[in-house]
Parts: sequence; structure tokens; C-alpha cells
Amino acid sequence: MTEPQPTFLRNIWYYALPGRQLKAGQMLTKQLLGEPVVFGRTQDGEVFALRDICPHRAVPLSCGRLTGDEIECAYHGWRFDRTGTCTLIPALNADQDLDLSKFQVRRYPVREVQGNIWIYMSDRDRGEVAPTLEVPFVAGFEGETYQAVVTMSFPCFIDHAVVGLMDPSHVPFVHRAWWWRTDAILTPEIKAFDPSPYGFTMRRHRLERQTFFYKLIGGDAEVEIAFSLPGVRIEQIVTNTSRVANMTVITPISETETEVTTLFYTTIGWFKPLQPLLIPFIRTFLGQDRDMVVKQQIGLKYNPPLMLIRDADTQAKWYYQLRSEFIKSRAEEREFSNPVKSQVLSWRS
Repeated sequence: MTEPQPTFLRNIWYYALPGRQLKAGQMLTKQLLGEPVVFGRTQDGEVFALRDICPHRAVPLSCGRLTGDEIECAYHGWRFDRTGTCTLIPALNADQDLDLSKFQVRRYPVREVQGNIWIYMSDRDRGEVAPTLEVPFVAGFEGETYQAVVTMSFPCFIDHAVVGLMDPSHVPFVHRAWWWRTDAILTPEIKAFDPSPYGFTMRRHRLERQTFFYKLIGGDAEVEIAFSLPGVRIEQIVTNTSRVANMTVITPISETETEVTTLFYTTIGWFKPLQPLLIPFIRTFLGQDRDMVVKQQIGLKYNPPLMLIRDADTQAKWYYQLRSEFIKSRAEEREFSNPVKSQVLSWRS
């Protein structure tokens, strides 16, 4: 399969950062899709995001300070409100009439949902929001925030992180651990899939192989896994006694760096106090995927064709079809047409 040219999807929501990382009255700067972005949270708790470059002399706005609901540039004290509009230029004399609204910093729409901050990366300078798109949401945990979060940087373009995330046949070889899986004995897997908004969903099914983790959270686990663009995977696990949701989100930082963040939502009472003990296991699991991506980059630098097979790689094929259709639908200003059709896939894992 020929590798597509590195292109970030635009006009869509991306995961930015956990809400708890941004305190009231503070700023945080981050590169997303190769663009410098400064996030701020006002004293009343509202989150906003601006391009992290002052239009006067290009000093990052994050080098300044958040005063009230405005960012003051460290170089000349120019101030910008949370919409990106200039409100003050201290160097102006009282008799110098200047329309400050002409000085704008790009504003990015942001939403804070279930403890997560999402950013809409438009292809337009002012970042208008397409009303048909919704911020990803973990169903069954309305009003709740995550219980644990781990973020890790992968040295690759977003496509390789996403395809690795949905790869069903690497588990027995990459994720060997006493608490997950200790052997590489392959068993048949037969799963039914359906199209879902901007992606696809593996229908809820009972797990035949109950690992230590699943027994720990209640046993007799049933699982449903949904994927949606640009890189959001939500796994819902229901056991005899509890419910756990794992949301893994993939955010491109640049063409050579991608962030992978995994978060958990759960009804299990003992989960929260044991977070410090559980997070190292999550880091180990995610780190195993990262180690394989690092190895993959050795071969990818020669730009080889990637040979995907049925049915184990069908989800990867769907991803490339989905992103291609998304780009075309936006360019042609028409409704997105999901290329995924309901079907049953089988592989060994």
C-alpha cells in the first residue's frame, strides 16, 4: 500500500490536554499540528486558546502574563482578550487614534468536556466551527471526569500511531506481561463491525480470553470498541459488577511527533485511590506500543510500500479510507459519506 502524503485533517476536533493541567489564571503553551498554541484559563474557569505569536514582534504570547481575562505580551505590553482582539497598546499617546481591532491573533475554538480540553483545528485563519461536528464524548459517564491519565510522545506521523492503536493482531507479540498476557498462543477472533459517526464500531461481545485485568474489575467482561476520526478510540468494558471506559486519543504535534493519551472512566470505587499504583502498568502497556513505533521508523525512512492484509488489517484500511473521504468531503463542501459497511472480520490473535 502506497503511503499517503503527510496531511493533517482540518476542520475537526483534536484532543488538546487534560483540563486539570490548566489552572485558573494560568497559561500553557503547546504545539499542535505544527502550530504554536497558548491555552489560558480565566479566573472564572473559562478556557480559551490563541495562536502563540504576538502580531507586533512575534514574541510568544505565553512569555507574557495572563492579567484578568487578557494576555499581556512580554515585549511591549500589548494586550489581547480571549477572542484574540487587541485591547491595549501602551506605547500609543492619548491623541493617537488607532483601531485596535485591526490587530488580531488567531483564536481557536475550544471545549472542555468530561475533564478534557478539545481544540477545533480549522483551515481558516479565524477558526470557524463546523456545526455538524461534535466533541468526542464517553457515553455512560455523563458529567464525570477521568480517573487516570497517561500521555506519551511517539516519534512518528499521526497515521502510524492511529494504525497501531487499532491493530488487533500485535497484542500477543508486543504486550507480553504477567498481568496482561504471558504467551503468544494465537486463537481465532471473529468480530462484527458497523459504521458509526466518522468511524466504525466493533459490536459489543463477550471476551473469551479473560486476562488478569478483566478479572480484577469484575470478570465475565463484555466489550465494545468505537473508533472515530481524527484518532479517538473508546473502549467500553462491562463486567458482572462494574463498568470501565478507556478513551485513547491521538494528537499530532508535528509531522514527526504524535501524542498518545489514554484516560479511564470507571464506576469502581477502589480505582481512584489506587491510581498511583495502576499508572505504571498503563505506562508500560503504552510504552510497548511506543517502542515498536520507534523500531518501525527505521524501515519507514526508506519509504517502502506497506502491504496490508485481510482481515487483520481491514481496520487500518478503513482508517485511510475514512481520512481520504473526510478530506474530499470538506474540499467539495458536501456531507461526509462513511465508506465503512457492516461486516464480520476474522483473524488470529
